[in-house]
Amino acid sequence: MKAVLLVALILLCGVVQDTHAGEDGAFWQVQSSVYTRHFNPDPEHNNRQNLIGLERNEASGLLYGAATFRNTYEQRSVYAYGGMRFDSADYPLYLKVSGGLLHGYRGKYRDKIPLNRFGVAPLVVPALGMHLGPITTEVALLGASVAILNLGLRF
Repeated sequence: MKAVLLVALILLCGVVQDTHAGEDGAFWQVQSSVYTRHFNPDPEHNNRQNLIGLERNEASGLLYGAATFRNTYEQRSVYAYGGMRFDSADYPLYLKVSGGLLHGYRGKYRDKIPLNRFGVAPLVVPALGMHLGPITTEVALLGASVAILNLGLRF
């Protein structure tokens, strides 16, 4: 799946001429996880999240989106969020902070994330990213537990 996504991203790079599809500087971004690292590894942990996300970035830096992935315990999860992107004036780097609701930790894993009493928990995700043309890469931190490397495409 990841190889197919990577090939599709490379092929689409030839079609996409600019990192900002809209004249106003707004763009969409699609992402997938390519590497996951748990800071306290456990044989029960899943390191293949199979994340796929779609995000809208406004020229003002405002962003919103949703992602679905397999959580640490291989349960299908969903994260819906809003946030801000802070672009560097000198480099193709940016900082992104999103906050939203996470659903998917169920059963005996329900209490593995804070405030998940009713099956939905608040989540804040800081990320550091870089873009080269339409290709993006981000490192996102999920609390003090996990770092995820994502690869994406702006259009």
